[in-house]
Amino acid sequence: MKSRFATIDEYFATLVPRQRAVLQKLRKLIHSIAPKAEECITYSLPGFRQNSPFVAFAAFKDHYSLFPMGGATVEKFKRELKGFDTNKGTIRFTEEKPLPRSLVGKIIKHRLAIDSAKAAARKSKKRTARKKIAKK
Repeated sequence: MKSRFATIDEYFATLVPRQRAVLQKLRKLIHSIAPKAEECITYSLPGFRQNSPFVAFAAFKDHYSLFPMGGATVEKFKRELKGFDTNKGTIRFTEEKPLPRSLVGKIIKHRLAIDSAKAAARKSKKRTARKKIAKK
């Protein structure tokens, strides 16, 4: 599989049809939850960004993964993720045991909230720095 992709469609072109179908559903779901988010390639994976990348996903030989970027998102939802193979930043699922749409929605909304808060903090920090410079 190619290691560098320019678009999600380019990544999808490397997948077998069943993998493409599963990830296309996930892609559409994320779009519906985060309509302002832009598609991106992050760490050579398809993902979405608003202020910064907040989620990525991928297909593997025998599973799919959702990567909520940054933070302790997997830990926050660990009770709802019981029965899924997880680690600090990865949620693995299969066609036979897909992630519930409602749970994906909660995860995406959580990551968007964190992303927005971090962007606001960066903006505030820049504004404060500019004020300090202007006072000098």
